Order: sequence, then structure tokens, then C-alpha cells
Amino acid sequence: MNTLIRLEVSRTLRNKKFMFFSVLYPAALYLLIASGAKSDEKLGDTGLTFPVLYMVSMATFGAITAVLIGNAERIAKEREKGWVRQLRLTSLPGRGYVTAKIASAAVVSLPGILVVFAIAAAAKGVRLEPWQWLALTGSIWAGSCVFAALGVAIGYLATGDAVRPIVMIVYFGLAALGGLWMPSATFPHWLQKIAEYVPTHAYAGLGQAIERGDAPGARDVLLLVGYLVLFSGAAAWLYRKDTHKA
Repeated sequence: MNTLIRLEVSRTLRNKKFMFFSVLYPAALYLLIASGAKSDEKLGDTGLTFPVLYMVSMATFGAITAVLIGNAERIAKEREKGWVRQLRLTSLPGRGYVTAKIASAAVVSLPGILVVFAIAAAAKGVRLEPWQWLALTGSIWAGSCVFAALGVAIGYLATGDAVRPIVMIVYFGLAALGGLWMPSATFPHWLQKIAEYVPTHAYAGLGQAIERGDAPGARDVLLLVGYLVLFSGAAAWLYRKDTHKA
């Protein structure tokens, strides 16, 4: 499993197009949208300024890009090319394959998080306590495993031709409903209620709580753990189903 993780990480880091969209694209969006925002004006009842609030949104957006899109498309193509069938001939167990995919995706999500933080600090003067920077990095990085598991599930659910449109619908839908592009407080009341149960909303909520100097909310943590169990279980079931089919 460790060998597969190293192989996956090395292969991903060599993909310049993927690294651009997962590392540089979120930082560019942050600069574009937050450039004209005031650094001392707080948004509603969040207690945070827009540059600070949007920093977490773009860091989570970049992490989701790395783990969701990368995993789903790669797995679907590997299935079509027979690579997964070859791995089944080795001693690697099914759970090892799923775990390796989630772990390797989480590793490559870290650069995008750090780049957004660096841009926010340099360009918009975002200043936090050292423990907040460390807690933000750890919580966003750990939370990306939820979406890595979702990417594995989609990769086994869709064919190579269908995976891209499916994953893009899921990707943009989760980003929009979770309030990553604009604060969910601006949504209509009925849509705010739906957004509260979307995993991206809870994911961003972890970072926003830390930015305010608070501990992450228990509800957000439990919601993400529940989604991790759900997505991981779905990925494992689809892997076994694909094994029987083969």
C-alpha cells in the first residue's frame, strides 16, 4: 500500500495541468475576488472580514479540487485500461487500494492549501495566531479525506466517458451550495437550511470557527465524520462490486 501511495503522489505531481487547477487556480480566484474587498469590514454575524472568510473558502475549494476530481477521473480511466485488474493479482487487499487512493489524494491537497494561505497573508495582510494557522492547515487537510473518498466512489460508479461531467456537476454543486464562492448567509432562507447539511458547508465551517478563535463545532465535525463513513463505505462496496463483475 505504501508503494502505491508513493506511485500515486509521484504521478500526480508530474501532471502540470492538474497541479495548476488544484494549486494555482484557487489562489488566483482568491486574488481576483478578494482584491477589492475591505480588510477591516466584517460580514454580518460571522465576525470575520471578507479576505479572512474567503481565504478558508478558497483553501477548501483547492483541496476539494485536488482530491475529488483527481481521484474520480484517474480511477475511472484505470478501470478501463485494466490497471485495477492487474492490482487485484497482487497481494494488495481491496481496503488497501481504497485507503491508498484517499491517502495519496490527501497528500497532494496540501500545497493548494498552503499557497492560498501565503497569498492571503502577503496580498491582503491576513494575520492570525500561529496556532490558528496550524489548526487551519490540519483541519482543512484532514477534512479533504471526506471528498477523496467521494472521488473514489464516483470513479467506480462512472465510466471513463461519463466521469468528467458527473464529477464536475458534483464538484460545482457542492462548492456553490456549501458557500465556498459566496457566503451562505446571502442565500434565500430555504436554501440556507439545505446548505447546512451539505458536506462542504461543514468543511468550511471548521476553518471559519478556527479563524474566530473558537474550536470547530461538534455538529460540523460529526457531519463530516458521517459523510466520510458514507463515502468510504460506498467506495468499498463499489470496489467489491467491480471485482465481482470482473
